Amino acid sequence: MRKVDIVSKISDVTGVPKTDVLITLEAFFKEVKNQVKSGESVYVRGFGSFIPKLRKQKIGRIITRGESIVIPEHYIPAFKPAKIFMDQVKKSHKPGEESKEENK
Repeated sequence: MRKVDIVSKISDVTGVPKTDVLITLEAFFKEVKNQVKSGESVYVRGFGSFIPKLRKQKIGRIITRGESIVIPEHYIPAFKPAKIFMDQVKKSHKPGEESKEENK
């Protein structure tokens, strides 16, 4: 599913014009990015949390040159799904079943 599909579904369900849904969705994404970029977490009850996650300093390798380099500690954006969301996904997919994406 792509962003345009999400906008279409929301528009169909709510009756709100697609342009208004797209503007709202873009504003939501922008606000989440700004908050995580500034070091704040964004909690959406029943869905999950967008958090800045610290990656510790580590030693990396440039394989082509055989060199070791130091990768400094840095933050990356991360998403942690809510427990209720995880439970819903676990119940809807049984082990050994193929997903809809794999059938295409």
